[in-house]
Amino acid sequence: MTVDLAFDDRGAGPAVVVLHGLFGAKRNWASIAKTLAPSHRVLTVDLRNHGASPWDDVHDYPALAADVARFIRTHVGGPVAVLGHSMGGKAAMVLALEEPELVERLIVVDIAPAASRTTLIDALHAMQEVPLAACARRGEVEAALASSITDPAVRAFLVQNVTAGPQGLGWAVNLAALERNFAAIVGFPEMPDGRAYGGPTLFVAGERSDYLRPEHHAAIARLFPQATIEVVAGAGHWVHAESPAAFLGVVGRFLSA
Repeated sequence: MTVDLAFDDRGAGPAVVVLHGLFGAKRNWASIAKTLAPSHRVLTVDLRNHGASPWDDVHDYPALAADVARFIRTHVGGPVAVLGHSMGGKAAMVLALEEPELVERLIVVDIAPAASRTTLIDALHAMQEVPLAACARRGEVEAALASSITDPAVRAFLVQNVTAGPQGLGWAVNLAALERNFAAIVGFPEMPDGRAYGGPTLFVAGERSDYLRPEHHAAIARLFPQATIEVVAGAGHWVHAESPAAFLGVVGRFLSA
């Protein structure tokens, strides 16, 4: 069953739908959307079990892609450019492969159509172990994560998922569902022989990231025969946040081609 995704809508022109990664949200793409908005209508969404979108027990790529397909039909009505990062990139690829009539062009950011090597399950477990009932401020949550998550930038990213309500602090991500579905999140669905998306496709890789590697190029060529691959120098997995100017240059050229 699909869910109705929360979204922000900026700008006017050809539509671009932006899909965030695991533990991300539409807010992470606000500055990118603002930069693209003078020439494009940019719709940034919260995927299921994230941000302001509904929670559901199922969290796999066919379900995420079906949510986005419903979103495009409801809020745009025709084919769009789809940009997805990491988990959102896998959802975007599945959407393009299963419902290509909805995807005018595809941008996949630092992820491959293959199983990923990731330690984010450790981050998920660390988030589950935070005693939220004993925390009054986000700073206390960040401090509680420090022993498990040593990178301050990663801690700050995860703490963006803390929400404050009448009952105190909570998580804006469905940690239980993400843990149950983690194998599906790390993986990538098997596609039938001959299945491919023939539209214009751009893969953007971070030079310092290992999520998109040369051994993935054959699978990319098989599933996305029109794909080109651009590497952003000096960037890691969060290419858009670490090197926004270079990222926007690559994406802008592709969108205007």
